[in-house]
Amino acid sequence: MEAKVKAVELRELWRRYKQNGDESARERLVIAYAPLVRFIAGRMASGLPSHVDEADLVSYGLLGLIAAIERFEPEREIKFETFAVARIKGAIIDELRSLDWVPRSVRSRARDVEKAHADLEAKLGRAPTEAEMAEKLQISEEEFQDTLLEIANSSVLALDDLWTFADPEGGQVSVLDTIRDPSAVDPEAEAQASELKDRLADAIESLPDRERLVIALYYYENLTLREIGEVLGVTESRVSQLHTKAVLALRSRFKP
Repeated sequence: MEAKVKAVELRELWRRYKQNGDESARERLVIAYAPLVRFIAGRMASGLPSHVDEADLVSYGLLGLIAAIERFEPEREIKFETFAVARIKGAIIDELRSLDWVPRSVRSRARDVEKAHADLEAKLGRAPTEAEMAEKLQISEEEFQDTLLEIANSSVLALDDLWTFADPEGGQVSVLDTIRDPSAVDPEAEAQASELKDRLADAIESLPDRERLVIALYYYENLTLREIGEVLGVTESRVSQLHTKAVLALRSRFKP
């Protein structure tokens, strides 16, 4: 009953804000959806260095939430949470990048890993092993694993990045934002979204078993890195390495 009442109240708040420009309604919408920001900030904070304050991530995310509320069209057949997630994450990532706290050396190594993976995959016709990646990069396997961990601890790497692109106003737009409601389907946008989903599915399918399992548990089952470690019987750091390697591999497949 409470959920139904809340849904009714939210619809009324959306109506008051969108039809009447009621600023108090907008403020109440921000409060109502603030837990979504805290959830996303918490998930992102778990993969960032300890000096990054989760409270700061929440404040950055709230800016994304406000932008999402201002641009959301309730009449479209898309849940607001789906629409808002990309903008909240985008606002956090944009702010972190603007602070430029990631050393250039780490950025460079991440690019090297992506390129090495793409080159080896093209040559071997399959996903390369860590030993093959280490040999290609001319480092030891232990050094390669340390590199993955360093990238994971200092980069905002997420599978969701593959689904977003910059809009003309400089914000982050999710592919889902481009899909119209069922009564006004844009065939081109639908075809592009479908093609991207198919490409992503194929790319994930090409990953080694453990990396594919990490992606599935993290993004589809919403398990934390620690929980995935318990499932696989490895440390949280090892899971972080596997996640980073998988995402870098996927990103290399989507490079233009």
